[in-house]
Parts: sequence; C-alpha cells; structure tokens
Amino acid sequence: MQWLSPENVVAVGTAVLGIVASGVMVWYERRVPRRKRIGYRVQMDNPIGDDVRSGRANRRLGLFDETPGMVDATLVLLRIENDGSQGIDRDDYTGPERHGLTAVFTDRTIRGVSVTQPTDTDHLMDHFTAERGFGYEGNRLRIPRVPLNRGDHFKLLVLLAGGDVGRDIRLIGGIRDGEVHPNRSATPDETPPLFSRAARLISITLTLSVLTLAGIVIARDDHPLPIDCARGSLTVTGSTAFAPVVRELAEGYKKKCQGADITVDARGSEAGVGELAAAGTRSKRAPAMIAFSDGPTPRADGAGELVGSRVAVSVFTLVVNEGVDLGRGLSLTDVRRIYRGQITRWKQLDARLPDLPVVLVSRNADSGTRQIFQRRVLGSWERVPSTSLDCVHQDDASAPLARCELDSTQKVLDEVARIPGAIGYSELNLALRHKGLRRVSLDGAAASVEDIEYRRSNYPYRGVEYAYTFRRPPTGSLTAGFLGYVTQSTGESVIRTHHHLPCSAEAVLPLCADDDG
Repeated sequence: MQWLSPENVVAVGTAVLGIVASGVMVWYERRVPRRKRIGYRVQMDNPIGDDVRSGRANRRLGLFDETPGMVDATLVLLRIENDGSQGIDRDDYTGPERHGLTAVFTDRTIRGVSVTQPTDTDHLMDHFTAERGFGYEGNRLRIPRVPLNRGDHFKLLVLLAGGDVGRDIRLIGGIRDGEVHPNRSATPDETPPLFSRAARLISITLTLSVLTLAGIVIARDDHPLPIDCARGSLTVTGSTAFAPVVRELAEGYKKKCQGADITVDARGSEAGVGELAAAGTRSKRAPAMIAFSDGPTPRADGAGELVGSRVAVSVFTLVVNEGVDLGRGLSLTDVRRIYRGQITRWKQLDARLPDLPVVLVSRNADSGTRQIFQRRVLGSWERVPSTSLDCVHQDDASAPLARCELDSTQKVLDEVARIPGAIGYSELNLALRHKGLRRVSLDGAAASVEDIEYRRSNYPYRGVEYAYTFRRPPTGSLTAGFLGYVTQSTGESVIRTHHHLPCSAEAVLPLCADDDG
C-alpha cells in the first residue's frame, strides 16, 4: 500500500518522536530554571601543609613551616560562571549589600584571594574593588556584583588555613528571575557539557530520524533545494543600528540556500528607504531590495508604494563618556534641557559631576535612531544645530555647546568613548559591547529588553523596526524568502541574541502593534 512507503513511515515516526520530545523538553524546562543562573564549582581543594588530620601527609618547604597561623594551609580554586540562557547585569543581584554573592568556607579562615578570568574578559577585573564590596573576613569572601554575559566566568584562588580539605563550600546570594546553584566539580581545564544528557539523547534520536527521512527525500528529488529557499541577488539597506542582526541573518540564509547572494549595505534608515523608493520608481517594478528602518518611514516622494512589515522591537540607550558618572541616570526633563542647549557643563546638573563641557554626538538626519530619540525622548527635534565636523572643534563660537552629526551608530559610540564630557545615543546591543562609556537610565528606568518584554518597565527609548519593500515581493522570490526567514524560529533566535524582541513572538505582538514602539 502507498501509505506504507518508507518515507511515510519515517515521517510519521519522526513526527511522533518530535511530539514526545517536545513534551519532555517542555516538562524539563518547567522543572529546571534556565533563564538567569549563576553556577559555581570547586575545581581544586588541596592541602599545602601536612594535612595530618585528613591522614594525608604532605611535604612542605619554607613559608608554611615558619609562618604563624598557616597550619593546615589549603588552596581552593572556585569557578563562578553564567550557565543560564541570559546575561546577568549588576542590578540582577538581589542582596541588600554592596556585594552580590558570598562564598562561605566551613571551618577555615581566609588568608588571601587572587582573581583570574579568561583573556577576552579583562573588563571583569574593574569590578573587583573594595568600593564595590570585594573583600573577606573570617571564613566569608564577599564577591562584587559582576555583570556576566552568557557563558562568561571568572575564578577565585583562595588561600585558607585552620581546617581540612573537602569541607563544605557554599555560594550564597540571589539572582532576580533566576538562581545560584552548585555545578558538578571539575578539573580546572575541563569544559562543562553544553547540553544535559537528556537533551543530548533527544537531539541524537531526532537527528538520526530526520537524516534518514532527508536521505530518502533527497534520493527521490533531483532538485534538493531547502524549503523557502530562492536563488538570485538581493540588496539589504537601511538602519545601521539593526545592521548586525541583518548581516547575521543574511549569512545564515546564504549558508542554508546555495545560489542566494545577499549584500548588506547599511547607510541609515531614511537613506535606505529613499534608495528603495527611487529604485522602484525608476524600474516601475519591484526591485530586489529590502530597506530596514528604525520606526515607520515618513511618506516621501515615491514612498506610496512601499510596503512595511514590523520585524522587531529595538531598544536604544543614551550613552556618556565613562568620565561622567550619572549614578541613577537622567530625568527626561534634564535630557531635554541638555539637548536644548540649556545645560552646557555637567557641573550645572550636579556639583559632584566633573566640570566638563557637554558635547552632543548625534546621528545625521537619515537616522531612524535619531528620529525615535526625538519622538520618544525629546518630544521634538534636536534644537542645537550642528556646530562641529570632528566633534571637538566648535565651528560656530556663538552656539551654546558643540554638536556633531555622524552617519553610523558605531561612529557615535567611538566618539562618545573618545571625547571627555560627550553624550550620544545608540542601539542597546552595540552599546553593551563598547568600552569607555556608560549607559544612562531615563527617569529611573534602565534600558532592559527583559523588563520591556515582561512589562516591568515603561522605558521610553524604544521603537519598532520595519522591513520595507517596493510593493509586495512575488511569491518564490529571494526577497519573499529572506523576509520569511527573518520571522522563522532561526530569525527569532538571532534577533533575541542581539537584544531585540521579534514581532513574530506572541508575547511581543502588543508592543509591535504600537506604531510609536
């Protein structure tokens, strides 16, 4: 019988396995917290002295023979890691003290501590200061509120005395919407498994079934292009703030679909939309082009045939040079005074701030990031005209302060980090990865994707990211295929990785339905 063909049997079996596996994984994910987690492991607990009480005599030389109070000296290597699915910020630690976590070494006294971390996370060392709570007393080690990206870790090498190895070592503290938990002990060079044993077994089973089905289908199909793939050339332009997301999506689509050539040429929201409208008007047909825009585009000449779809909610942030510590941030009133030119030196806001001139580093008129900033934060346009080409030398001496305009978000961040007293604005993910600057809270609310998604914050500086085409793209075209890829699960994952919220997610739909972001 035809319905008992090999591919049908494998397809039905794969579907059943998928349903069962999905149910198991849903149960597992509900039982095990996987949002924000800090894990800790004791990677070494060794005696330096005789360790007679443990029955393991040990040869020792010099310092530990002669130093009072170092009888039964031991060394502990403690690894602390973000093994959850989200990054952890300083504000995610829930304790009332300055420090975030406390390590307790039962029956032993701390004599000294050394902090180590991977070479690509040198910035973590800035948090290990006494001012941020780092220190020890007795058998308790105070660990600061260290922000950790997903997968980040640091290690603490602790010298102790007066107790045996192998005694209980605990890490105390709380994480908002998460937990602090012990992990399996490992050697210093051992890498923890990326997936749990249950997840690996399920993944292997499903992979074997899918590969079997794919082999049968490919053997019977002379044209094995993946579903939703299309060949041809496509140009993607527009927002520089959203460009990192688009580039990663374009690379993923090209790997999936051979024969697809996608060029990403970000030059600003309005510039990209204008180029799309002009190309469509010239050709009288839909060009193979998509323009991403931070917010809806104004109806300019030729824009009447533009079709926009909401892709994501983007979160933006004000940034200042690291020499300006604004503490709890700025009120919207203060931001508007600054951008009206009424505050020209930071000391005018607070006597504790440095006596530095305010330098406004802005985006040019084609920027959607700037338009959202004007609409959502200022409530009007930026009133101080551009007075500087290099953001340092003021060409118009009569202007109250220096203001420059740049054509990309990356250039804004570079200049703010370089110029003392500078302030600017940026898409959140790019600002998170940039050194030499501080992010600014607005009316007491920090720029947080999670707080916005779960309605814990009314943070104002956010907007809807649009994808524009000239008319609706034909079915089967590369334009239509790429737009579909953006809204699939892979696209959603990439969008979230870059700290945006995908409009294709059900929980985000109400935010995307708001035209103002």
